[in-house]
Amino acid sequence: MSKVIVVTSGKGGVGKTTSSAAISAGLAMRGHKTVVVDFDVGLRNLDMIMGCERRVVFDFINVIQGDAKLKQALIKDRRLDNLFVLPTSQTRDKDALTEEGVKAVLDELRQEFDYIICDSPAGIERGAHLAMYFADEAVVVTNPEVSSVRDSDRVLGLLNSKTHRAEKGEGTVKAQLLLTRFDPARVAGGEMMSTEDVLEILAIPLLGIIPESSTVLKASNVGMPVVLDEKSAAGRAYEDAVGRLLGEQIEMRFDAPERRGFLQRLLKRTA
Repeated sequence: MSKVIVVTSGKGGVGKTTSSAAISAGLAMRGHKTVVVDFDVGLRNLDMIMGCERRVVFDFINVIQGDAKLKQALIKDRRLDNLFVLPTSQTRDKDALTEEGVKAVLDELRQEFDYIICDSPAGIERGAHLAMYFADEAVVVTNPEVSSVRDSDRVLGLLNSKTHRAEKGEGTVKAQLLLTRFDPARVAGGEMMSTEDVLEILAIPLLGIIPESSTVLKASNVGMPVVLDEKSAAGRAYEDAVGRLLGEQIEMRFDAPERRGFLQRLLKRTA
């Protein structure tokens, strides 16, 4: 049975699209046929991070409005045979998304894919609402700072009350926390909220901790989901998160300061 997972947050710039790309690629790496859908109409970025921007001919809005078939708009990833991207439009506004149109596309995708990852725009406007409305589960992406956590708490309220499941009395959308841009040294110095502080406020299960890493930006610049970078700590953290999403018991890493070897400590002293 297929599953629709929305990757969402209240605040912009926390790494939703990076996380959507990494999670979808991670699921595909594990053998699951996966599609990632861009809901950020007008500010399309997912196709760039996935490295397929030059291959976009038709998009999500074309399919909703009947200008193209779904199969014409889907772009197959060049690295993973069972990963596909459904880009959105850069020239339309979010009013082009309709509840009926989104439902029709998701229903068609459910017939073919194991996992449908919905890359939500930031905030609580129409695009974000429709991205989460038909979701079975949610990954709430948050940075360890107060405004990001506060906005994510508001999103959790919407997931609990303004989704198809909630309106039909079928329970709430299962939500898990993905803590991004985490720096244990800054937490220790009081510059960032601790994992415990964030969990106390949001009160949802922790899916993963993604450490601050320059490899995330490098991967985005070359159009590659960072989970494909085996040497990247962030890539390994996303791989762990995907495993937990699938129900695996994986120890949480990257939440403590990195231990330096003797040579590293010596070089730091002499720098």
